[in-house]
Amino acid sequence: MRIIVDGFGGDNAPLEVLKGAVLAVKNLGVEVTVVGDTERINTCAKENNIDISQLKIHHAETVMDVCCDPALILKEYSNSSMAVGLKLLKDGEGDAFVSAGSTGALVMGATFIVKRLKGIKRAALATVVPTVDKPVMLLDVGANAECRPEMLLQFGIMGSAYMNLLMGVDNPRVALANIGAERTKGRELEIEAYNLLEKAPINFIGNIEAREVPLGGSDVVVSDGFTGNILLKTYEGMGKFMGISMKQMLSKNIGVLFLLNRVNAFKRKMDYKEYGGAPLLGTSKPVIKAHGSSDEKAFYNAIRQAKIFHETNVIGEFSEALAALKAQTTTEE
Repeated sequence: MRIIVDGFGGDNAPLEVLKGAVLAVKNLGVEVTVVGDTERINTCAKENNIDISQLKIHHAETVMDVCCDPALILKEYSNSSMAVGLKLLKDGEGDAFVSAGSTGALVMGATFIVKRLKGIKRAALATVVPTVDKPVMLLDVGANAECRPEMLLQFGIMGSAYMNLLMGVDNPRVALANIGAERTKGRELEIEAYNLLEKAPINFIGNIEAREVPLGGSDVVVSDGFTGNILLKTYEGMGKFMGISMKQMLSKNIGVLFLLNRVNAFKRKMDYKEYGGAPLLGTSKPVIKAHGSSDEKAFYNAIRQAKIFHETNVIGEFSEALAALKAQTTTEE
């Protein structure tokens, strides 16, 4: 298993990238290629006493700044660590790609360098977050601010397959994010998407309101990227709020030590580092977007997620599901 990692993507690169990659090679049995400026990588490893002898280093001249126009990855930054890594993936030099760099640039690069699966309208950025009992996948969470109904249909199909194969959820419940449970709620986008989703070969359960998501109301929540990103950021903010509130309450309680283990377990449940990263669903090969502030643990888990993504052949499942949908649509016509 060969995983390609953007060595200069994220706030803590390349140090945390190298630490996470070394840990992955040791514990996951994967081959990791770190892409970036060779001299800077070697210097970082030496200064921090990190043995990178088990890593492969592929040189890249520049770094794609998060503030740059994402489209520049195809021209001015075609020699950046992110672009070069995506080209290696496209050319078969690796089985999956991980980056904590610019989300927009990664989506743009993966779409035009790695390419989308045949029949996919747009690739969707997905992320898995906790609920009261088991994780739920949200998609899209930022790749496509504006969507068409048929795109949400494809998001639902891909999200269902991902949760089934990678997360072990049997017959995942797919819901459409909306302002009410009734099928007539929402904009034209949601109303038309509802009609498409209920005919799809998935377990579509209808609309879901934001307050029901943390309570485990579904296994997959589909939305346009604008709505999904707001939902995700609110989710993250409430997680931090709850963690701070619990610390404040417990600091005044004599029974702090007794409850400490439970508090730590709650923090782990809400920690993005545990999930590793957000898969970009719809590309022809596995691409994982790690959190911008990823540390060693987060990069390790992102690489682990990329490994499972490739091993389960979920992309092949996407293709089969889309073919089944096309056949069903043809028959109905």
